[in-house]
Amino acid sequence: MNANPRQVRLLDVVRADGTASVEQLADKLQVSLQTVRRDVQRLAEAKLLTRFHGGVSVPGSTIENIAHRQRENLNAAGKARIAHTVATCVPNGCSLILNIGTTTEAVAKALLHHKGLRVITNNLNVAAILSANTDCEVIVTGGVVRARDRGIVGEAAVAFIKQFRVDIAVIGISGIEADGSLRDFDYREVTVSQTIIGQARQVWLAADHSKFNRPAMVELAQLHNIQRLFTDEPPPEPFPELLAQAQVQCDVAGL
Repeated sequence: MNANPRQVRLLDVVRADGTASVEQLADKLQVSLQTVRRDVQRLAEAKLLTRFHGGVSVPGSTIENIAHRQRENLNAAGKARIAHTVATCVPNGCSLILNIGTTTEAVAKALLHHKGLRVITNNLNVAAILSANTDCEVIVTGGVVRARDRGIVGEAAVAFIKQFRVDIAVIGISGIEADGSLRDFDYREVTVSQTIIGQARQVWLAADHSKFNRPAMVELAQLHNIQRLFTDEPPPEPFPELLAQAQVQCDVAGL
């Protein structure tokens, strides 16, 4: 499904609280109970929410991410704004690493008119997108391809990336928790992303507002391991202070 802004906000509320009743959602979103019930039904059919008597919760919690196709559609407009902002900051003629994720795939689309890029990726979707840019050299890691999202993981990917030192790594993650940790679901993916961070002169995190306060099982890094955060809405508390303490530049797309 293509979630509309109200439905994205509904998901954000449920993720922040863990669970929510229909009445609570109607109050927070300032809409009718009927509207909430209709949105909840659509989101549950898309497996973005789990319904129980009197309320809803987020499926998978800390151990499993939602499907790639669902993530592509979730807050697609916000991801596109983030991608445009990232692309305006990427100079022509530089080297990049893009990791797994629908936000980095949006960044790849926004880089289609750049010139002289050399891009390393463990994401076959990114490689397919950027192969349309004839002025961009795309290098794909070795490793195991995950069928669900065409991401490449494993020790072969780690060893391959260690050969390079790039100007900028643009990474996506599944969640940013209130302790300042950047988190994801698959430890094999995390291992590759940690290597990417170690092989970049600058690390830029591209994460839409739904990633704040979203739990995931495996710690990838801390905020102080990145230099810039690109997001689509001003971060909620306590993140402004955490970003200031970590000396991370925050770029809010559209502001």
